Amino acid sequence: MTESLQTRDGRSVLRMERWLKHRPEKVWKAVTEPERLADWFPGSVTLDLRAGGALTFELDGDGDTGTITDLDPPRLIAYTWGTDHLRWELHPDGEGTRLVLLHTFDDRAGAASFAAGWHTCIVALDLALDGRAGADPGVDDIALHEQLLTQFGLDAGTVETGAAGWQVRHERQLTRPADGVWGALTDLAPPGASVRGRILEHDAEEGGSVRWELVAGTGHGTRLVLTHTGADGDPQAALAGDRARIAQLLDRLEAVPTGR
Repeated sequence: MTESLQTRDGRSVLRMERWLKHRPEKVWKAVTEPERLADWFPGSVTLDLRAGGALTFELDGDGDTGTITDLDPPRLIAYTWGTDHLRWELHPDGEGTRLVLLHTFDDRAGAASFAAGWHTCIVALDLALDGRAGADPGVDDIALHEQLLTQFGLDAGTVETGAAGWQVRHERQLTRPADGVWGALTDLAPPGASVRGRILEHDAEEGGSVRWELVAGTGHGTRLVLTHTGADGDPQAALAGDRARIAQLLDRLEAVPTGR
């Protein structure tokens, strides 16, 4: 299991490499034929299998379109899916296939969700190739999401400084729905915190003001955006303090029922 996250031309590129025990010709059918894609792909797909051919995607009631950008049977198919780009490479490797997926997208904070989702899909693909379509992939996608989030450095946060002061920012995809996260967040809020909708603000011991906001995420759960701004003090101390605050929130979420 190999995966990495890079930046290319201002966009995020997720690279995933997996070994499948079936030959490329068999895998090719599973990644290009709609009736076989239905066994493992996250939604239904129709496609015109030619360079420049159109695709349509249906996922959870939402539709999207794409175009085949590269086609070299049975080695390569690449296409757009909305604003994203997917490239599937099939390399002969012993008695099986080395599958390489390159997913290019803009939402870097969603990378762990994308990677965890594709990992589960590829496990389901392998099961389908074995004649076990629909079998439970047996993946703990929440644990995998958190592992990949740390692996990709998506929990690091950023610091920007300027003439007016500094800003620390964390954008972190969570694995709980907004209601549960908001309940835990308000439980932990210090006295005097200001609440407006799904925005919570308070002063910080390191100086400056901390703002928590919950926004739409990638499907695993809500997205947390934390910004900490100040004119004085040490932004690195603020960065460390904000990491500790997020860790406290995550610990609180672990301690409450999933449905909350």
